[in-house]
Amino acid sequence: MILKEINWGMIGCGNVTEKKSGPAFNKVPHSALVAVMARDINKATDYAQRHNVPRWYDSVEALLADPEVNAIYIATPPNVHADYAIQAMRAGKAVYVEKPMALNAAECAAMNQVSAETGMPLFVAYYRRALPNFIQIKALVDAKVIGDIRLVHLRIHHPPQAEEVGENPQPRWRVMPEISGGGHFHDLASHQLDYLEYLLGAIKSTQGMARNQADLYPADDIVVANFEFASGVLGSGTWCFTLNPEQRIDETQIIGSKGKISFAFFNDSPIRVETAEGIVEYPIPYPENVQQPFIESIVQELRGEGKCPSSGVSGARANALMDQITG
Repeated sequence: MILKEINWGMIGCGNVTEKKSGPAFNKVPHSALVAVMARDINKATDYAQRHNVPRWYDSVEALLADPEVNAIYIATPPNVHADYAIQAMRAGKAVYVEKPMALNAAECAAMNQVSAETGMPLFVAYYRRALPNFIQIKALVDAKVIGDIRLVHLRIHHPPQAEEVGENPQPRWRVMPEISGGGHFHDLASHQLDYLEYLLGAIKSTQGMARNQADLYPADDIVVANFEFASGVLGSGTWCFTLNPEQRIDETQIIGSKGKISFAFFNDSPIRVETAEGIVEYPIPYPENVQQPFIESIVQELRGEGKCPSSGVSGARANALMDQITG
């Protein structure tokens, strides 16, 4: 499938589309956001008028029938990703879907099957694969700056979200497994597991435990996991979302035979490299719209000029691993 101009129709107009993704579609050459859809027509109208999107709809069917639209961006909760993606591909549209790719690995497999049957490209929003700071980390690892990789350790320790506690808690959809596929672990660890496979190759086995300790919402709020890469590198991780603010941490360590690389997954604090020669830091800020480099790679692939680093096949891996970890 080769396109000259990529005219995007966007399903959903929530928070992620305001800055992370939505504006980027119009900043990339040969790309334009031409239509938006939300079930609430008032939300679609508001988003379109604020972002200068020419057309808006309140049904997926109407958006897919728009003759100018040749690619679809799905920015909804995961419970409708598979349905909308399959509809779009069968309508002859390329698809870019938010992460996690779907509720579970089975839905991801169904999406990939339709992509293969229709020949429609399917991309998943694991955009860290294209961010400059994560490209720098991969370059450091590939250059063996810290030697042969031995161990990976992940820590995400967060306090509860404000809406999850208090006299009248109103937890959001991200901690409702029937909508999100899990809890905060599924939202955040999907990025981490995807990038680690991009960085170090396939994870061949994993095991874990997921529990709900604080009873603030239906989903798990603590997860621990061990995993082994096909290369022999070992890894572990802990994710806890009910700690006090002073314990908040976002740290990943890649430990090699000659040193280690430490970095945060969810902020742009400097990459820290420690070896016998000393400590070197790489401060690389995020772009204004963090998905823009990744969207550029999608547009290049659709135009036959390059290759996007994340596909439906690679994107499904994170769901499979999370299914194994959480049981």
